[in-house]
Amino acid sequence: MSILIVSGTGTGVGKTIVTAALAALAAERGERVAVVKPAQTGIPAGFAAGSPAGSPAESDLDTVRRLSGVTDLHELARFPDPLSPEAAARTAGLPPLDLTVAARHIANLAATRQQVIVEGAGGLLVRYDPAGGTIADLARMLDAPVLVVTQAGLGTLNHTALTLEAMSARGIALAAVVIGSWPADPGLAERSNLADLATLAGPAGLSRLPEGAGQLARDEFLATARKYLIGLTATVLPILI
Repeated sequence: MSILIVSGTGTGVGKTIVTAALAALAAERGERVAVVKPAQTGIPAGFAAGSPAGSPAESDLDTVRRLSGVTDLHELARFPDPLSPEAAARTAGLPPLDLTVAARHIANLAATRQQVIVEGAGGLLVRYDPAGGTIADLARMLDAPVLVVTQAGLGTLNHTALTLEAMSARGIALAAVVIGSWPADPGLAERSNLADLATLAGPAGLSRLPEGAGQLARDEFLATARKYLIGLTATVLPILI
């Protein structure tokens, strides 16, 4: 069994698309893979799973299903406002996600799956509960490596370095760094950042997915995932061995 946490340097960096790509690659290999979203925010009340692409009610797991075809999906909490999980729970008057319960649920899934991919909300240190629990804490509970999704443009070096430093301070292993949306026509900053991000990633490795990957049909998406992510370090991403 293997558990991988997908986090990022912030919101909108492409975590869901990277999660879908990893799930698609695992499924292609015939492996039993589950994808977990501990807390989904920003979905209006009354909308069920399976909302159409582009709909304001399309959840992250809906996107994973659409792109990868994986159906073993687990959303542990949902809050209507597009806020951090803790703030969204507080605003809605709902109990926050219990990370200890989430960790137990994920570990139980991992006992009967070859791969469990867990997509966090926002960045590594976004709060899930009033006590300040984060996806980093969940990674430590599960002793799971974290794949960091980042941006290509200006500002990404500092954001990525801070995220990796926070992981190192907590003893969390880095699986890889992935640029979630590499532009079709990268400018000077993006081209320069590519080398610098590779330096930050170190032995774990740097990969990227092209912008617009989330709009591809399923077969095209799989081919894109295979092309761009196959070089990730196999020792920490066993789905790519």
